[in-house]
Amino acid sequence: MKKTTLVGCMLGLLTLPTFAQNKIDFREFTLDNGLHVIMHQDNSTPIVVTSVLYHVGSKNENPERTGFAHFFEHLMFEGSENIDRGQYMNIIQGRGGTLNAYTSNDITYYYELLPSNELELALYMESERMLHSKVDQTGVETQREVVKEERRQRYENQPYGTILPETLVRAYSTHPYQWAPIGSMDHLNAATIEEFQQFYKDFYVPNNATLTIAGDIDYAETEAMVKKYFTEIPKGTKEIYRPDVEEPKKMTEIRDIIYDNIQIPAVIQAYNLPPRNHPDSYALSMLSTYLTGGNSSLMTKELVDKQQKALVVAAIPLELEDGGIFIMYGITNMGVEPKDLETEVDRLIKQVQDQGITDDEFTKLKNQMENDIVSSNSTMAGIAENLAEASVIYGNTNYINQVMDKFSQVTKADIQRVAKEYLSLDGRVVLYYLPKSSQPTTE
Repeated sequence: MKKTTLVGCMLGLLTLPTFAQNKIDFREFTLDNGLHVIMHQDNSTPIVVTSVLYHVGSKNENPERTGFAHFFEHLMFEGSENIDRGQYMNIIQGRGGTLNAYTSNDITYYYELLPSNELELALYMESERMLHSKVDQTGVETQREVVKEERRQRYENQPYGTILPETLVRAYSTHPYQWAPIGSMDHLNAATIEEFQQFYKDFYVPNNATLTIAGDIDYAETEAMVKKYFTEIPKGTKEIYRPDVEEPKKMTEIRDIIYDNIQIPAVIQAYNLPPRNHPDSYALSMLSTYLTGGNSSLMTKELVDKQQKALVVAAIPLELEDGGIFIMYGITNMGVEPKDLETEVDRLIKQVQDQGITDDEFTKLKNQMENDIVSSNSTMAGIAENLAEASVIYGNTNYINQVMDKFSQVTKADIQRVAKEYLSLDGRVVLYYLPKSSQPTTE
């Protein structure tokens, strides 16, 4: 379950003085083929969300075939033996539904939101994706072009678009987190159809999947429908590949310059985080929110509003299963040198390390975290995703009901302690993004 939003942006403040969380009821069972099923009943609105989380992301890829997990996110909408090519989306949308998917370093997630009387359709569609997807040359060639265009739009042609891949490759020396989910187009172009088909056979199997249904359902009827459509799908025959790699602690700073198609310089700092289920992750989430989480955060008030050294400061607290990174970036104001902005960022970090935070700041921070958690469970789509991640990432579906308590145990001293332990200037990555026009010419 996401403990903070990806960009560290909070939605506001609650007035409640202490952590409180409404209980999310659910039922779960596992089929003989290994498919884990979670159901949540809420009959207040006639909608249902059906999702499947496959425990495969970019970290599960062959280093010579990066981008496969993200590529399959696209390929799995091509159709199946019983769904005509290109009709997957049309069928769902034609019944009044919406659908989407995403890939991360750890997982690939698909979902459909439909009127509750269309639940059986959603289950049928997801069972087809799992059992009969079209992994053929036509689909591969079509999606290669789609992924190429996505890479151009999101990374190559977008100012500062390469921050994530450029940071990851320096933040990790041994772990496969060192490449972003978008991967390499050269690797995808070099791959054979047999390699794509093998990836599907290895990872798109019921024993690597969690099916979650949340909304206007009847538990007994839903369980019967799940068994109808998923029992026949055979269990995967191979052990699921999980990288057994521990990223060594960095002892020296890594510093580099990236010349980009930009007009204004930017400063990026990245600090390695512990595994997502580590006890310190809660204090680190609160620390990242305190530093850069929104307009009232320490660095926004000090560097954007007061000193006007930055046009914007923000964070990407990338929480990952095996240990993520906390990325802070600031875009300099006109006439401000990157070194000057970096110096002030470092000063504010040291301020928290040396002085901690005040009682008022801590109370406000707790309210921000509480609001974020409550908001994440305010929709059926959010509940479905959080149930699935609680089961897969934390190994305990009831974690969805415990996360608030985890944050309530964090103290001011914990926030100061993790700032000292993890935001170390000696073991971080610092990148300066500079305009290409400033790049020295080679003779």
